[in-house]
Amino acid sequence: MTSPAKISLRNVHKAFGPKQVLQGVDLDVAPGESVAIIGGSGTGKSVTLKCVLGLLNPDQGSITVDGVEMTDASQAERDAMLAKTGVLFQGAALFDSLSVWQNVAFGLIEGRGMKPRDARDVAIARLADVGLGPEIANMSPASLSGGMQKRVGLARAIATEPEILFFDEPTTGIDPIMGDIINDLIVKCTRELGASAMTITHDMASARKIADRVAMLYQGKIIWDGPVSEIDQSDNPYLKQFVAGDIEGPLELDLKHL
Repeated sequence: MTSPAKISLRNVHKAFGPKQVLQGVDLDVAPGESVAIIGGSGTGKSVTLKCVLGLLNPDQGSITVDGVEMTDASQAERDAMLAKTGVLFQGAALFDSLSVWQNVAFGLIEGRGMKPRDARDVAIARLADVGLGPEIANMSPASLSGGMQKRVGLARAIATEPEILFFDEPTTGIDPIMGDIINDLIVKCTRELGASAMTITHDMASARKIADRVAMLYQGKIIWDGPVSEIDQSDNPYLKQFVAGDIEGPLELDLKHL
């Protein structure tokens, strides 16, 4: 890469008992770049994301953010990394006990000590950024549709104007039209912030729209990594099977729960 990576993973391993989930993941995300990690269920996408966020500790390997090694980071270093990140969780993960605007403003109030009145104004502005009006600010998250909850989650992720954004299966659980709206909003917000983004998804339509680059994870390793524009020209049989959604091919499908 021509510039130092914003996020860099080298030889990352993670096991749960005898199950080896990550077996040497190597991946870079450049400043301002959007990278999607694709792969089937159980391939380790979520584990990779949790290792970067510090929710899991890798058994082996290096993870750096802005050149700082995170696998043995101090609490202060970890807090500094988290302070410049925003996360859109798979199920939005909104706090039921807080109103919509309080959810959006959570990082501003709890993380930055902003006065609630000022934070509410910021929250209203961020809700507008994702196409939601001020009339929902005092509503409970439980009263919103799944798509609206996703948008509130996105508003919360961008409220602190982070340098890094993480998206965990951003279109799961919503219909294709709302999924496309969420994808468009992710592109808009990421570009306006100039943020680096890491997305994990099994949704190829989402990956094609929001990512500059795609990395495919299979059996604990990145087996293909390239620009979105090269996906359909690739002769990698694993990628071709995944993109086509074919049952037949080299991918070993986990059919235990079907």
